[in-house]
Amino acid sequence: MSVAIYPGSFDPIHRGHLDIIVRAARLFEVLVVGVAHNPTKQPLFGPEERAEMVREAVEGITGVRVETFEGLTVAFARRHGARVIIKGLRATMDFDAEMKMAMMNRRLAPEIETLFLPTSPEYADLSSSLIKEVARLGGDVSALVPPAVVERLVAKVGRSVWTASWNS
Repeated sequence: MSVAIYPGSFDPIHRGHLDIIVRAARLFEVLVVGVAHNPTKQPLFGPEERAEMVREAVEGITGVRVETFEGLTVAFARRHGARVIIKGLRATMDFDAEMKMAMMNRRLAPEIETLFLPTSPEYADLSSSLIKEVARLGGDVSALVPPAVVERLVAKVGRSVWTASWNS
């Protein structure tokens, strides 16, 4: 069975992440979305809450599982028997950072490959940080994230964000 992992913080998950998940799920029998707990970051949502948002967003996508993890990404990959780590790329700035991580992962686990998937152009400008900032300022992020994320953003930032309809 071909297994890949797609690790990230997903704070929160957005349509760019979903684009990568859908495309990667077509390439592998099992795609494990790993919601990372990174103690050096201060996320808006806790790991379990982020995982729940991802689970809701990927419901109905065949072969996709969601789990939280701490520690090395390659250790998470090994636990799942994954031979591939999926990483989405938006721009050259992403490439530089992701390439450094891929090279370190290769040193740590030479049997695991990193596969870079460029994001679809319509999502190239999305980032979880930017979405959170827009939501904090009361802007409309409903077309950028799944509906359950909009509700949770409103609850967390205490502002009323716009609620345009979700277009899948």
